[in-house]
Amino acid sequence: MSTAGFNSQNGTGTGQTYANGPSQNPVALQQLPGVSYGMTNQPPYNPVQAKAPAPPGPGLYPAGLYQPIPPVSSYQPGPPPTSYPSSAGQPLLPRPPMGGHPSHTPPQSASPSPGPRMPMPPAQATPPPPSVSSSSYYPNPQQPMTPAWQYNTPTPPLGPATSISAPPMGPVANHVNPAATLAGPSLPSSASYSSAAPLPPPPNMSYSTTQPPGPGMPPTSLHGYTQPGVAPPPMNPMAPHTYQGQSNRPAYGPPPTGPTPAGPPPTMKPTSFPTGPPVANATPPPPKADAQCGGVVNSTLSPTKPDSQEGDIECPGAVAGNGPQATNSYNHLDNKMAGPTQPGPPGRHLGHYPSLPPGYQNTSAPHATPPIHPAMQAATQPYTQAPQPYQQPPGGPGPAQLSPSLAAMSLQSSTPEALRVVNLLQERNLLPPAPVPAPTPCLTQDLQKLNCSPEVFRSTLTSIPQTQSLLNKAKMPLGLLLHPFKDLSQLPVVTSSTIVRCRFCRTYINPFVSFLDQRRWKCNLCYRVNDVPEEFMYNPVSRSYGEPHKRPEVQNATIEFIAPSEYMLRPPQPAVYLFVLDVSHNAVETGYLNVFCQSLLDNISSLPGDSRTKVGFITFDSTIHFYNLQEGLSQPQMLIVSDIEDIFLPTPDSLLVNLNESKELVQDLLKSLPNLFEKTMETQSALGSALQAAFKLLSPTGGRMSVFQTQLPNLGVGALQSREDPNQRASAKDIQHLAPATDFYKKLALDCSSQQVAVDLFLLSAQYCDLASLGCISRYSAGSVYYYPSYHHQHNPAQVERFQKDLKRYLTRKIGFEAVMRIRCTKGLSIHTFHGNFFVRSTDLLSLPNVNPDAGFAVQMSIEENLDDMQVVSFQAALLYTSSKGERRIRVHTLCLPVVNSLSDIFAGADVQAITGLLACMAVDRSVTASLSDARDAMTNAAIDSLMSYRQSVLTIQQPGLLVPACLRLFPLYILALLKQKAFRTGTSTRLDDRVFAMLQLKYQPLAYAMLMIHPALYRVDDLTDEGALNINERTIPQPRLLQLSVEKLSREGAFLMDAGIVIYLWIGRNCHSNFLTQVLGVPNYAAVPDNLYLLPELDTAESQRTRAFIGWLRDQRPFFPSLHIIRDESQLKASFMQNMIEDRTESALSYYEFLLHLQQQISK
Repeated sequence: MSTAGFNSQNGTGTGQTYANGPSQNPVALQQLPGVSYGMTNQPPYNPVQAKAPAPPGPGLYPAGLYQPIPPVSSYQPGPPPTSYPSSAGQPLLPRPPMGGHPSHTPPQSASPSPGPRMPMPPAQATPPPPSVSSSSYYPNPQQPMTPAWQYNTPTPPLGPATSISAPPMGPVANHVNPAATLAGPSLPSSASYSSAAPLPPPPNMSYSTTQPPGPGMPPTSLHGYTQPGVAPPPMNPMAPHTYQGQSNRPAYGPPPTGPTPAGPPPTMKPTSFPTGPPVANATPPPPKADAQCGGVVNSTLSPTKPDSQEGDIECPGAVAGNGPQATNSYNHLDNKMAGPTQPGPPGRHLGHYPSLPPGYQNTSAPHATPPIHPAMQAATQPYTQAPQPYQQPPGGPGPAQLSPSLAAMSLQSSTPEALRVVNLLQERNLLPPAPVPAPTPCLTQDLQKLNCSPEVFRSTLTSIPQTQSLLNKAKMPLGLLLHPFKDLSQLPVVTSSTIVRCRFCRTYINPFVSFLDQRRWKCNLCYRVNDVPEEFMYNPVSRSYGEPHKRPEVQNATIEFIAPSEYMLRPPQPAVYLFVLDVSHNAVETGYLNVFCQSLLDNISSLPGDSRTKVGFITFDSTIHFYNLQEGLSQPQMLIVSDIEDIFLPTPDSLLVNLNESKELVQDLLKSLPNLFEKTMETQSALGSALQAAFKLLSPTGGRMSVFQTQLPNLGVGALQSREDPNQRASAKDIQHLAPATDFYKKLALDCSSQQVAVDLFLLSAQYCDLASLGCISRYSAGSVYYYPSYHHQHNPAQVERFQKDLKRYLTRKIGFEAVMRIRCTKGLSIHTFHGNFFVRSTDLLSLPNVNPDAGFAVQMSIEENLDDMQVVSFQAALLYTSSKGERRIRVHTLCLPVVNSLSDIFAGADVQAITGLLACMAVDRSVTASLSDARDAMTNAAIDSLMSYRQSVLTIQQPGLLVPACLRLFPLYILALLKQKAFRTGTSTRLDDRVFAMLQLKYQPLAYAMLMIHPALYRVDDLTDEGALNINERTIPQPRLLQLSVEKLSREGAFLMDAGIVIYLWIGRNCHSNFLTQVLGVPNYAAVPDNLYLLPELDTAESQRTRAFIGWLRDQRPFFPSLHIIRDESQLKASFMQNMIEDRTESALSYYEFLLHLQQQISK
């Protein structure tokens, strides 16, 4: 396939922008019959497209941020298209008093007035709102259309096709022999199961679901399988079930029988709803040949016959059901592959659903679960149930059928808490006292218990609209946020020679498929019927035969397979780690080299890998230094290459060495490196040449390249010049130089991706380094960027501590090599834009040379075909990777969501945090491809559009004020927080590299961590008590209330902790109680608090233990290490602390209340 279709995802070959969206070339998305990856003909609603200019007309306002348009300087007056007059003369409800805030001028009237959205007053009087450039609501003056600011469609391509050659389509996929044993308490693959009769499990086969929790994380059993030798308890006792043709068993479980057409599922609507004709394709298309496998599709094969040459990216081999029966084992706990138990994110699910109707409620967690943070507890509750059998009495209601209980849960029959009307101008205290979970999809209890955890797989809308036009009308983005390789405390692992997949669309069997009878199952994505392989009839968990619906693959929405031999194209690569170190004078001055060498020495035995693990080192300044570490040498040999223009490898065979065989030489090198360059006066940096050398060294095997850089590269290929004007850091105008200055780093990243090499960049610098350009090396090779501004081993000890902790996590966390990820969705839905660090290999496939447990991804979706005949839709993410032990594994996550046909149901299922996270990704793209002001406008208009749609189409009683549904009550606050976030703020001094790093974080971080960076958490900590505290690992963790981010919540008599994600501030009030100062800080009075305090002393007092336990618990909730800064009124960092007070007014930004007035003014027109 031509690479021209992926320009907008992967950038262009010139020095243009390289955003991972939002545009996509329609040529690349041409649809095969029955394959749901094409473009939609329905004009979708995309917030990242700017509304096209138009002549004067009604209701004009700028709603577009995601398509560059010429600025129009004047507003177009005209009467509003729709208005909801308030009572005559009724003024707006005044704001409750706020201490310490400047007064503001209320709007003149709440009643509508003809004319455009009015500009805010000049900055001297009142800070302006995000600028609103005039553009028309109707793109065509002659023919009114749907708003052109469209969420869910690919936008036109940005310029010519890239000149960069895409990575070779034939990937280097690896394979694990099914005979290989599992890591951890796993089954030997030799443990085979006869299909004739149940056999007892081998002694080491474990179905236990308990596991010692890591810090702050309870054992969250996904499913309560029984211990070895114990028969599983009957969950729903039922009569003996036979698969006879007269059974009325519906889909999802032991089935009814009878011939089933290979079309859409039976209509699952209430009888009162009309059902349309089937929309599925009767003749499925042949499977596509795919990039990784290079498989040739045999188009002459009948769709009903196995296609042994199916060329899918994740399975270049036999279709399930072919071949001899082989190993079939199941291990519920994969301790080693799951990595260290990684607690969930801090509870930052800021939405409040106190009294939910039955369809939105969770059931209680098992009693054995230790107390955890309320948000984490709520988030895991639906996934910690004991397993319920998938079967039901014959004729009983099935999960896929609209049962009377589900009909009773219809959002139209009662008003759920999510739709409770909230007047934001009256309700001041919107933040709940404690974090609350993501909304629960309105599914039957059976389905919800099996659904994927929102920590792994989350949708912006938990109720999917039936049509694109309905989605356009709601004016909210439809997308998915994923954390696919997250550290899990429980990970079901299956070893089988036959991985059961749909032979047509290649979906992995999952809890949401339908069993038509004992031998046939219907895919929940394409609705075709497949045969059940003989091997799949035996259940290794219950040791029973003839119940395929009870297999672990059909009972777990998250599962991992050990892939058989069909999933490889070359022998599995070893774990290969190459470290590329800046040793210029500037680098030596920072002192990072000592920290790096010591950290690697301490953790060298913990690097993920096996007996084949390889390591290598390259250092560079104006020349490139290689190190011969071949076994048998008495000491490491340094080889210097000074010809940086034509770099070569002096001894290719001895630069990457086996770690076990050469460990002593490696340790000697790490001990001597800091001293080797301590007197250097070399100031130049040939980073580009060093990267080229490293690429040559890693190309034969693939692996991970870790690059440490401390200054702007200024020599050889990839040399950069400073583009930052310090005088423009606080500019209120558009920010320049957010795009790369050269395409060198992107081209090199694509070369790396093609050879399964990922590049991680550690930037430790006090000066401008052009992260916008350097970051491309990691972005397009699926690497990570770590940034430590003003790093110095003496002057900034807090950064040193953060670097040490991050490096330890980086070196020891689990890793997947030569990975690819494909996201599939039910027929009728399509994916059109990805966000994160990767290379897009095809319309639904991401190339990930490395995958790590701290990486997040997002995708935007559209509705191509009406979903009239469906009650639920499903999404499946499949991640194929090679473990550090050389095993080929596939991790599969499946999410099921209901389909609705009313706007009120769509709004009721809105996930405000997921919407905010997706909009942040889209705004980053818009900032780079267009301008920062366009991105800011579009985020503001995202709130205006969705709330206007709610007011016009859902709200039944019109009244003054800014009325929102309870589920979106935090949406304006989050949008304002984004406008004031370091990535998007204007008028506040912000270093260019700091801004670019904030943008990279928003695109890369999983949602839970990104939300802390968008809207920090504020707590009062000088009065911590044990009331309501958690007890984790014999530690008592206080749980203070969340406070609003406003100065009025601060007190000079208190101490306040702000958790902003990668940094934690502890602000000490001037009149803070002496008891806190002495018992926690160990100082007699306020004046004695040191200026640069970043550690709490370990005092033997209850107050000290509570405070340290709370901060430690917050740190344990995330994979990176937030530095702690203890600040006073006189501290330099006080300004950074105060900039996070989102609800307060600043010289260049509105207060939260003023922002609400601005939104109301626009909505009321």
